[in-house]
This record gives sequence, C-alpha cells and structure tokens, in this order.
Amino acid sequence: MRWALVKVCLAVTAMVVVAFAVPLGLVVKEMARDRAFTDAERQAATIGPSLSITTDRAQLQRAVLTTEPGAAGRMAVHIPASDEAGGVAVEIGSRRATRKDLETVRESGRASITEVRGGSALLQPTALGSGGIAVVEVFVPEDEVSNGVATAWLMLAGVGIALIVGSVAVADRLGVRMVEPARRLAGAAQDLGEGRLGTRVPEEGPTELRSAAAAFNSMADQVIQLLANERELAADLSHRLRTPLTVLRLNAASLGEGPAAEQTRAAVQQLEREVDTIIRTAREQRPQAQGQNGGPGAGCDASEVIRERMDFWSALAEDEGREVRLAGVDRTVRIPVARPELAAALDALLGNVFRHTAEGAAFAVDVHHSGDAVIVLVSDAGGGIADPKAALARGGSGRGGARGAVGSTGLGLDIVRRVAESTGGDVRIGRSVLGGTEVRIWIGLDGQRPQRRGRGHRVGRPRRGVSGRGGKPRFRSGAGPNL
Repeated sequence: MRWALVKVCLAVTAMVVVAFAVPLGLVVKEMARDRAFTDAERQAATIGPSLSITTDRAQLQRAVLTTEPGAAGRMAVHIPASDEAGGVAVEIGSRRATRKDLETVRESGRASITEVRGGSALLQPTALGSGGIAVVEVFVPEDEVSNGVATAWLMLAGVGIALIVGSVAVADRLGVRMVEPARRLAGAAQDLGEGRLGTRVPEEGPTELRSAAAAFNSMADQVIQLLANERELAADLSHRLRTPLTVLRLNAASLGEGPAAEQTRAAVQQLEREVDTIIRTAREQRPQAQGQNGGPGAGCDASEVIRERMDFWSALAEDEGREVRLAGVDRTVRIPVARPELAAALDALLGNVFRHTAEGAAFAVDVHHSGDAVIVLVSDAGGGIADPKAALARGGSGRGGARGAVGSTGLGLDIVRRVAESTGGDVRIGRSVLGGTEVRIWIGLDGQRPQRRGRGHRVGRPRRGVSGRGGKPRFRSGAGPNL
C-alpha cells in the first residue's frame, strides 16, 4: 500500500509538472524573442529623425554609429535612388537581408522579420524627407533571441523536480501513517489467532483504521468474555455432577464388604477425582466474570425450589440418620434468580454438608423475607470451618486458597456467590446455632445494597451482617468443611 501510494503521487505530480512547465517554458522562450525584437525596433526608431532631415551618407553614418547595434556592426540603412542623392542608392552598414525582402518591406510599408545567417534581421521602413521609403535593417543574433531561456528552463526543471521529490516524501509519510496502523492491526489479529487473548491495538491512524482498531478490541474483549462464559459453564455443569455422585457414594458405602463393593467405591472415588479435575481445568487462568445467573427478567419461587430440593436431600438424610429441619417455605417468595441457578446453589451447599460432615449430623434450611431481601440460611451440626477466609478465597471465582479437604474446588461457593451478587446481595459464612457451619445467602429484591449489621466472613460485595436469634451475632469463626 505504501509504495502504491508513492507511485500514484509520483505519477500525478509528474503529470501536473509537465502540464504546467512545458507551456511555461514555451512562454518564456517567446517572451525572450519578443524582448529581443522589441529592443531592435527601438534601436531602428532612433535613426528615423535623422532620415527625415537628411540623406547625406556621412551624416547618416555618424548617426548609425551612435546607436548600440550600429556600433556593433549590426545595423544597416538602405536608401533608394533619388534626385537628391544623385540618382544613386545609398547603403550604410552591412546588408544581411536579401534585396527582395527589402523591396517587399519598402512596398508594403510594414516592418518585417526575416531569417538570415546567424540569426534574424528586423527590417523597419522609415519615411524620408524627400518622400521616399528607406529601410533600416537591425541584425539580431540567435543567442540574443534565446538570452535567459536556458536559465529559466533550468529553474523550471529544478522547481518541478523539487515538487516531485516533495510530493513523494509527503506520500511516503502518509503511506507510513496508513500502513503502520494496518500492520499493527494485522499483527494483532495474528496474535489473537495464536491464542494471545490480551492483544490490543492502539486506536491510531486514519478514521477508518481507528474504527477498525476499536472494532478489533471490542471483538477481542467479546472473545475473552465468551471463553470465560464457556469455562464457567463447563465448571458449573461439572459441579452439578456432584449431586448424583454424592448419592452414588452414599449408596456405595452401604454395600458392605466384598470385591464388588470395593470396586464400586473405587470407581465412585475415581469419578469424583475426574470431575474435580474437569472443574479445576475449566477454571484455570480465567478472568473474573461478573454474575450472570439471573436478573430482574428471570425469577422463581424460592419456597417451591427449596421444598423440591429438600425432598431430594431428605431421602439421603434419612439413610444416614440425619435430622432435617426446614422453615419459612410455607408461602410464596419470589426472587430475581432463575430456577436452575437457585437449585444449583442449594445443591452445592447441601452436597457439601453430606460430603464434609459425619453421618448423623443434622442440617437445616431457613428462609426469611425482610421486605427488600430474602435470606436463605443453610446450617449444619458439623465441626465448622477451620479457615473461613481460605474457603471464601477458593470460592472467589477460581482464586487459589488453602485446601482443607481433598476434592474441594471452591466452585460450589462460587456458584452461590454469583447467584447472590446477581441480585445485589452477598454470601457470608459463620457459626450456626446447630454448632457447625452456617452459610447465609442474601438475595436482594430491588438490586440495592441491603443495610444490616452483624459479623461474619463474606463473599462478594462489602455488606453489613444481620443479627441472629436472640439478638446475638450469627457468625463466628470455627472449624468445619471446605466449601
């Protein structure tokens, strides 16, 4: 593109220079010729007064010598024969024009220019006092006709060359200004195609290239977002396999002893490890993704979803001898969260209860409606959380933290966090009234930050806690399962 622009500019400028320089050069040549013959006419006119007074050779010869061309031997005077001159024609100076040309000028009475050897001759008719017509001849050399033309042409050629060189330089700079952004855009597209997703293009250059760079940067951001959503979806789907895996593990535990039972339990453990590997791989080096679990346009009845999921988990709890308590779901509670997302969040928390607490440990789910928010409490009677901050860090969109239990990825708490944050709420972990862990999910109904007081370790936006039963703070650090 750069050289193409230079060639086009070179061709256009050359044509413009030729179009103007050639006519201008011809005009300069014609002006030099007109200047030379005008000067010759002026010199010939100086002899006119003398010819009108006398035709004496001596006097006319002195008059001719007083002129510049006469002194240089380039002026001649031709007087026809007359009675005053004794019937003899008088010629002063060297004649260069032919007699035919002289007679033609004398008869026509008009000045004429004729070509002679070494230049041109101006023939100027002049009236004599006796009534005859004399012809004054002024020789104009060829070098005087073209005097200054060569210099003028050289100047025109220099100006033309300077214009061409300047236009090429300007075209080259413009080409660089256009080509460099295009090269950067092409290089960035290649880098993006090779997997370097952080590649961006400076929005520089002409308007069209700036628009292309802005579109490329927007496309790159969209690609990153789509990849992040894809990884998040893979991780979420993998984590949802935890629910049937928990059932399989519990059933496998009740098979008793024997080779078949051991093989079944080993297969379940292997499957759990593979699911954990999928989750960790899907979440590696992914950017922070904003919650997209639902919004004002998506909603469900929290009470109905919680009752449905508790029916499922209660059957497993009965097999393990766990006491289950459910409260606050006797009336409809609409929340701006999609039904599948709320179910996934509950399954993640309840699955953790079964995975990380001993058999027989009770758990409870309470729902509270405070007007501008809905609070879902998931409590258990396990040993509590040893390091709530580490658990929350693992749940913070794939950020690493200290693992307190084998197989813990932190994605379960991340799913819960994104559900809460999508409504303007948050998640906190503390000590439950059952003696173990309590996870509190604050779901906003109007997208505003709830104003509340209390203590606890939280996930998501900064919030103030709420007081629990009896006005005492709900959350205390303790020991228990990793989420």
